[in-house]
Amino acid sequence: MQLRKSERKQAKIKMALQGSSGSGKSLSSLLLAKGLTNDQLDKVAVVDTENGSADLYAHLGNYNVLTLKPPYTPEKFIEAIEVCEKAGMECIILDSISHVWDELLDYHSKLPGNSFTNWNKVTPRQKAFIDKILQSKAHVIATMRTKQDYVLQQKDGKYVPEKVGLKAVQRDDVSYEFTIVFDIDIKHFAIASKDRTNLFSGKPEFMINTSTGKRILEWCSSPIKEEDVKRKIEECLSVSQLMELYKEYPSFQLPLKSLYQAKKDQLEKLINPQNFSQNGNSISNRA
Repeated sequence: MQLRKSERKQAKIKMALQGSSGSGKSLSSLLLAKGLTNDQLDKVAVVDTENGSADLYAHLGNYNVLTLKPPYTPEKFIEAIEVCEKAGMECIILDSISHVWDELLDYHSKLPGNSFTNWNKVTPRQKAFIDKILQSKAHVIATMRTKQDYVLQQKDGKYVPEKVGLKAVQRDDVSYEFTIVFDIDIKHFAIASKDRTNLFSGKPEFMINTSTGKRILEWCSSPIKEEDVKRKIEECLSVSQLMELYKEYPSFQLPLKSLYQAKKDQLEKLINPQNFSQNGNSISNRA
């Protein structure tokens, strides 16, 4: 048993791509995986639930495919991840995890008794699946289908319908678990709706390519210092942002516990209306 300094070179990215059917999630995932493995597609595995769509991009290289058949249970996905890990895969693509949620919703609808309490039988299965992703020794890229809708866009003086992606078909809070979430539109442009790496947050939309994966790999490999985490703590603007930072750097949770707590207390005081009078003056020190 030995303590060591934290090193991000051991970090494995957990990211999600969400978009409507036809937005290019499968291809984008493979391009990201190619960059994450330094062009070693033989170290990439696609867990395919999309009727063989993973094989459509075989021209990119010799990646591996593990085809799943219904029912798409969380347990089946967990087993698939373990198979990929044992085979030495460095990047695992789960295409798509929306099928897991569809399966759990179907399971819930068939349970007898109280609908609300029956979620106690569903949530542990979903949690075990997400935990398996987060604890994997490989990079994991999960795709999620979004519910489709159409909006009217003006073109050449006329309004024409255009397909857009909406809410991802998965549990509402699932995006919170990933380090990066890319939203991909029907024209294959991506934008980061969540980004703990700060590589893509606030940046204009772009098309995902192999270089995108290599940028993320470089971030995973670069060292992180205690001073950097302290600065990030001070820059947090909300308790939820602070909690995300806390989860991102587990090795600093204990050494910086007091700093995290102090920042949390400060943020909670800012949002507590009892700490302020109606004219904006602080009342926290009143008797």
